[in-house]
Amino acid sequence: MGQAIAAATEHGHDDGHHHHKETFVTKYIFSQDHKMIAKQYLVTGLIMGAIGIMMSVLMRMQIANPAEPNVIFEALLGKWAPGGIMDPNIYLALVTIHGTIMVFFVLTAGLSGTFSNFLIPLQIGARDMASGFLNMVSYWLFFLSSVIMIGSLFVELGPAAAGWTIYPPLSAVAQAMPGSGMGMTLWLVSMAIFIASSLLGSLNYVVTVINLRTKGMSMTRLPLTIWAFFVTAIIGIVSFPVLFAAALLLIMDRSFGTSFFLSDIYIKGEVLAHQGGSPVLFEHLFWFLGHPEVYIVLLPALGITSEIIATNSRKPIFGYRAMVASILAIAFLSTIVWGHHMFISGMNPFLGSVFTFTTLLIAIPSAVKAFNYITTLWKGNLQLNPAMLFSIGLVSTFITGGLTGIILGDSTLDINVHDTYFVVAHFHLVMGISALYGLFAGVYHWFPKMFNKMMNKNMGYAHFWLTAIGAYGVFFPMHFIGMAGLPRRYYTNTNFPYFDDLADTNQLITYFAIATALAQLIFVYNFVKSIFYGKKAPANPWKSNTLEWTTGDTHIHGNWDGPIPHVHRWPYDYSKVDENGEYVIPGQDYAPQHIPMQDGEEEMHH
Repeated sequence: MGQAIAAATEHGHDDGHHHHKETFVTKYIFSQDHKMIAKQYLVTGLIMGAIGIMMSVLMRMQIANPAEPNVIFEALLGKWAPGGIMDPNIYLALVTIHGTIMVFFVLTAGLSGTFSNFLIPLQIGARDMASGFLNMVSYWLFFLSSVIMIGSLFVELGPAAAGWTIYPPLSAVAQAMPGSGMGMTLWLVSMAIFIASSLLGSLNYVVTVINLRTKGMSMTRLPLTIWAFFVTAIIGIVSFPVLFAAALLLIMDRSFGTSFFLSDIYIKGEVLAHQGGSPVLFEHLFWFLGHPEVYIVLLPALGITSEIIATNSRKPIFGYRAMVASILAIAFLSTIVWGHHMFISGMNPFLGSVFTFTTLLIAIPSAVKAFNYITTLWKGNLQLNPAMLFSIGLVSTFITGGLTGIILGDSTLDINVHDTYFVVAHFHLVMGISALYGLFAGVYHWFPKMFNKMMNKNMGYAHFWLTAIGAYGVFFPMHFIGMAGLPRRYYTNTNFPYFDDLADTNQLITYFAIATALAQLIFVYNFVKSIFYGKKAPANPWKSNTLEWTTGDTHIHGNWDGPIPHVHRWPYDYSKVDENGEYVIPGQDYAPQHIPMQDGEEEMHH
């Protein structure tokens, strides 16, 4: 016990210091407790997600019936839909803000910010993050950037409309189109603040994992969730500053007369005073973040899935070291494949072949993860609760979306389908839907720890099946209209008789999109109702091994009301038996990390 108390003070936290009286403001608004900050990230991310999904439904309704008046457009878009006919400029703005919100504000901050904050201290045995103050600042910068991004929807000329990748010259020359004006400036300001938030958070996560692990928590005993969050933070620290630099240079081009990304621009016969810059330079800078961003979004979801699949299969995760190695390999390879987004930018064919090689290489660690998930599920005692279903759903979409990535990673094949719906289908499945499934799985799994309540399981089942069927209903047909050549980002295709045959498919996709969006209301209702009226959660509802389930019912700033438990084993000792065929911990098929090794028990070689 003396050692445990020593371990607690090793972290530099005195328990008594955490039990001071908190006001409403210090507890719920300017909180420095990682658990409360995680909830703030989650609620903000869900609100931004609702806005992003609503935008996608408006886009789908426009594509399904492009020339028909729609009272919903008139009600929601006002002057941008006179007589219920959507203005082409606002369609591009919806594409831009939808993509920005979902990729950065929901799947980066909402997913990583929530679960990295919530789980890192709890699963490594720390009182809190390395810096509670920086953690709080990180959240409020994220909140401010969200407010500015939503505020940009209400400026007179409309929000940014250069696509979520904001390529110049559309994003660099204010005269280019209405969405190139104040809305674009606000987009850049919002993203600059967002990147500062992400960097502060990532630095905090890395320092916490390295320095604040409890006694016995070696790196090879870390849950795969923590490995995923740790490596994700490192990728963010390496790649986000590059986008920050690109955003600052773009602000210089827009407002201070420089020409980093502009060269010989003519608008309505007028020659603008720009020369010497290159829009392709911006593409390089953007995608140097943009591709690692895919894994900044995906790795936390994969880490959450690893934990949930092992717990609900009642089996050790298959190939722990291979899973860690694949996370590290993905992190490295993701930084040297960005050029596959630029095969049609006039890239040297030799350079294209190099990027093709590195892109196909990244399929290997991704396949290792998929095979290891499937092998963990194989012959497991599966507990098919909503979190487990979403985790299995993630494995499914990760594989189906990844297969089309092999096509798009090949420069000669990519050129044919690059700017079509085939790409939309690919990245929504492999990144968007997979990461959302990870978010939902994490919420269903750790909700009892976050709020001490249980979510309604039957509503969770309905939410999963409607979402899973709807998501494939939306994105599976898109592969085919993409192969037929239908270009993405067009607000209507009626000018091209060649595409008339695809109108029915587009309408079908839209029906699925609306149904899938409505299905999310089940989750929102379940989430909110369970916080206030849910059944009280038991201490360890999923019979899990990790340290977060050893904390008490009452949420205190400091996590453990007493000494921090020590770690004696890795986190995946499920269904472990001794030489007599009996469970090593009598009467239970799991052995929590803080339970010492029993007489004669061997540590798992993983």
